[in-house]
Amino acid sequence: MKAPVIDAHQHFWDPDRGDYGWLSGPFQPIRRSFVPADLAPSLEASGIDGTVLVQTWHSLAESWEYLAIAAATPFVAGVVAWVDLTDPAVDKVLSTLTASPHGRWLVGIRHLLHEEPDPDWLLRDDVRRGLGKVAEAGLVYDLVGKTHHLPAMLKTVADFPQLRFVLDHIAKPEIAGAVMEPWRERMRQFTPHRGHVWCKLSGMITEADWPSWQASHLKPYVDEVLSIFGADRCLFGSDWPVCLVAGSYERMREALLICLEARTEDECAQIFGRSAVEVYRLPEFGA
Repeated sequence: MKAPVIDAHQHFWDPDRGDYGWLSGPFQPIRRSFVPADLAPSLEASGIDGTVLVQTWHSLAESWEYLAIAAATPFVAGVVAWVDLTDPAVDKVLSTLTASPHGRWLVGIRHLLHEEPDPDWLLRDDVRRGLGKVAEAGLVYDLVGKTHHLPAMLKTVADFPQLRFVLDHIAKPEIAGAVMEPWRERMRQFTPHRGHVWCKLSGMITEADWPSWQASHLKPYVDEVLSIFGADRCLFGSDWPVCLVAGSYERMREALLICLEARTEDECAQIFGRSAVEVYRLPEFGA
């Protein structure tokens, strides 16, 4: 049976209904509403079978809305939502979400680390307690941040071996400047933790130089990530519609395919689908 093709990282939003102050300046072109009908043509053209819908701001209301969207949208295979990890009742919030009529679509939790002034936010006692509750709920925790967040991320994955983690956007290296260090040295420290840590090959064109990037600018980073995690722990994500500031959905996907030209058919099937199904335990694509 053909392996499913999964886009493991996409968003919907309405800037008039959330905290989207960053949709200004160079991001002004994508300051508009994005809904399932906007993404569907690109998914069909690219042969994508399903997606993972990922939170965009710290809002429990968005989490509920996303679950409803997943239930009503055939291509949404799972939701990475937001809860307040510091809430003493976070376990009850998670239980309420998962027990709701659309709760089967909840596959993970994420918090925007790069919005926190403290790069060690993950190491707070109240946050760590919340992470423990995410693990108990059987959900994934998505890590999103930049190179300076990696030390706290590394300590967190070491301290929570029972929790599945997904590192978003390969930790946002400075691709536009072809900067490898200290990103590379810190990323390599994930090697002993790859049993419970996955990495999304996503968000890369947004970190490249928007007018001039080529697949060759992404390849050193893709190669490095694959050498650390292996194809069985890497997964494809578009970061749509954020990616649109730097290129179309189709061009973004084609660039990753170029970067993976030397990989086997089985490795590509893993990256473009099976890894997402395995880590997120997507309800519609499980064994």
